[in-house]
Amino acid sequence: MTTTSIRTPGARELLGRAWSSSRPLAFAGVTMLLVLGVALAGFLLDPRVITGAPAWLKPMKFAISISIYCFTLLWMLTFVQGRTRLVGLISWVTAIALFVEMVLIAGAAAFGTTSHFNVSTSLHAAVWATMAVSIVLVWTMNLLTAVLLLIQRMPDPAFAWALRLGLVVSLVGMGVAFLMTTETPAQERAADRAGIDAPIQGAHSVGMEDGGPGLPITNWSTTGGDLRVPHFVGLHGLQALPLAGFLLAFFAPAWLRTRHRVALVWTAGLTYLGLVLILTWQALREQPVISPDAQTLGALLALFLTAGAVASVVVLRARRERRA
Repeated sequence: MTTTSIRTPGARELLGRAWSSSRPLAFAGVTMLLVLGVALAGFLLDPRVITGAPAWLKPMKFAISISIYCFTLLWMLTFVQGRTRLVGLISWVTAIALFVEMVLIAGAAAFGTTSHFNVSTSLHAAVWATMAVSIVLVWTMNLLTAVLLLIQRMPDPAFAWALRLGLVVSLVGMGVAFLMTTETPAQERAADRAGIDAPIQGAHSVGMEDGGPGLPITNWSTTGGDLRVPHFVGLHGLQALPLAGFLLAFFAPAWLRTRHRVALVWTAGLTYLGLVLILTWQALREQPVISPDAQTLGALLALFLTAGAVASVVVLRARRERRA
């Protein structure tokens, strides 16, 4: 009797596949891991603090996030067939834009200043404007990827919709960041009293200044709303929803037919999107993520009960069809 084993590719083989699929995204993803090492050294050796957090914490978090994003987008682009030029455009524009973003963030940390929202000098304003343009380009390339996957025929519809919905939710998560860029009422009042333009225009927090008490590592505010929460959750829909689609495509029981799996993927996608919207609503009401009020808890309960009910109906219908 012979046995068949499934060989798991090693890290070098996976990196080789990534390089052959998209050199710019693979290069950017690996480079961010090197930046992570430098930022970790700075985190351990540099005692400076910027807006209440270690100076090198932001470069560390962005290096991890950008690396994950590059490799995820690279993987998604492998499903796009016959659009070589557009795939190349998405890869190059995304890699360059994120590389510029990381250079500016790390550079600001090295000089002991903030990178986001800082318009205190013409140089800082130029840096902030460059970062804004970079993120708009990344958002646009994400949208283009979603369009390409929407028109791309794929063998498994449930998995295809998981990829598309993951991209859509990540677009919403990225879009939350634009809410951070407007001048806060406190900044506007302080600038009016001083008779100058506000040197910092925008904030992560809502209802309080950045740099206050926050959660470990993430530094999400524990005393006010924080738009980084829905931003983070939304961005990682890019990984969570394709993972759900993958599990349904390869591990769901055979009696869950294609239309049932598609319905479950849509249920997961809309539920995830609803979660991002509720977290955004919570933050805009100046409410810490760890202290939800009755309205927020009620909205979350309604969201998950609805999702559970819809999923149950889909599964029960599939089982009845199987017996029939």
